[in-house]
Amino acid sequence: MAQDAEAGTNKKKIAVVGAGPGGLAAAVLLVSRGLDVTVYEARDRVGGRSARITLGEHHFDTGPTFFLMPHVLDEIFSAVGARLTDEVDLRRLDPLYRLVIGQPGGEDIVIDPTQDTDRMAERIGAIHEADGRAFRRFVEHNRAKLNAAEPILRRPIRSPLDLVKPDAVRALPYINPHKTVHTLSSKYFEHPAVKLAVGFQSKYLGMSPMECPSLFTILPFIEYEYGVWHPIGGCNAIMEALARVFVRAGGKIETSSPVESLEIEGRRVRGLNLGGARGGERVACDHAVINADAAWAIKSLIPERMRGRDSDRALDNKKYSCSTYMLYLGVEGRVDLPHHTIRTAPAYEQNLDDISRGNGSLGSLTGDPSFYVCNPSATDPSLAPAGDSSVYVLLPTPNGKARIDWDGESDRLRELLLDRIGSVLGEQFRGRIREEKRITPDDWRSMNINHGATFNLSHSLDQMLHKRPQHRLPYCDGAWLVGGGTHPGSGLPVIFLSAQITSRMLCDELGVGGPEMAAGDPGLFNGMEPTRSIPSAREPEGVGV
Repeated sequence: MAQDAEAGTNKKKIAVVGAGPGGLAAAVLLVSRGLDVTVYEARDRVGGRSARITLGEHHFDTGPTFFLMPHVLDEIFSAVGARLTDEVDLRRLDPLYRLVIGQPGGEDIVIDPTQDTDRMAERIGAIHEADGRAFRRFVEHNRAKLNAAEPILRRPIRSPLDLVKPDAVRALPYINPHKTVHTLSSKYFEHPAVKLAVGFQSKYLGMSPMECPSLFTILPFIEYEYGVWHPIGGCNAIMEALARVFVRAGGKIETSSPVESLEIEGRRVRGLNLGGARGGERVACDHAVINADAAWAIKSLIPERMRGRDSDRALDNKKYSCSTYMLYLGVEGRVDLPHHTIRTAPAYEQNLDDISRGNGSLGSLTGDPSFYVCNPSATDPSLAPAGDSSVYVLLPTPNGKARIDWDGESDRLRELLLDRIGSVLGEQFRGRIREEKRITPDDWRSMNINHGATFNLSHSLDQMLHKRPQHRLPYCDGAWLVGGGTHPGSGLPVIFLSAQITSRMLCDELGVGGPEMAAGDPGLFNGMEPTRSIPSAREPEGVGV
């Protein structure tokens, strides 16, 4: 139930710009304090990059398909007296995914990661015996690292002074800022394929493990410790559930209501100016919480004259993540692949360099690239007609800074992906595709994502912690930021943490106290029986399965 705020304060109007995961989560937390909260969403549905795409009777997640750390989201539901497990049907996957590691001039190495530490150590040991023994040490190190780092991930980092507080000092021995994910994993593992198996997760941030700060070895640990989950209906079902409990608690959502600018008097936000069918309409608010691509939002919503050093040019020159080329395919018949399959390029480092060279501006397309196939119909029959499949294919690419003609490349990339899925994974889609949609980096850019960088600003050391855009934007009073562009960064779990930070800071400024949330209990979820996705009927080539 929403809490009563202090007298008079509950009349403060909070506008949330964007109904993506960060905006919806922040809206739930703010309405829980009795505030007057309205979410304005440009599209005709909630979800942002986690919205649903529907092609005929086939349904797809637009973006994220991996759901991790559900206990973090359960904390947000608890603020309004709800429980995640009552609102969303969650299925824990075993295996977590299939990893097909390309080998130059040899057979691919295939491994099915699992949460069972002993079984996972055995599977790694089948690739390289010493690495199997090292796996347990790697897990223990990252368990300690996450425990030490979590307080930093849960509070604002506004300046270097926040890094000398006791909890930050305790975390420093684990952060190793001079090391990358690759160099740290090399302390534990010898075989290149094993290093890749515990390092490719940096691509969740749109980064190479050779460049990604070593803090993010916590990403594979989070998978092993807390599992990989599928919400029935897709990750967009989580967005629908957040919207549902928000409205139930007294909030309002206005779709098809794009925000064109903030109305600012002096240094104070006073309202929003809407576009689209509502063009010219002004809505009053006391605070605006912006859930959009950070660089786009700052450039588009706040006048350049107010931003000092953060000019449009300076923002464009920051480091950005990669982009993606997407295929959403409605396929006739069952697809004989696990729920998630990641295939890494045989020349993996070259593939990563091709993508990120020159901060993306010199990026190119690799002939035999890494790609990802999501086959959620292996777990979830609700996403396609009976007996058929909805398939999501992702190819990491350079961002929109690269001089690539995406209209010209789209057909070629489609054929390349269909060829490689057939020859590498053994699944033929040609002749079976009944529905199809493609998204290129140009399309992502048209969705108000700066440079089409789908994973937001890069997580390089000079753009982490207090060096990311702040939760309380400094340009004017009453402007706030939530989502992957601010601390702690990209990915659904940390976006939900950013929502907790922003809403708590805003509530503290209003004098109503932060939202009251029950501490998340990972054990509640890990006690749930895993759902085993349909395995391949063919024996995968390689070792470690």
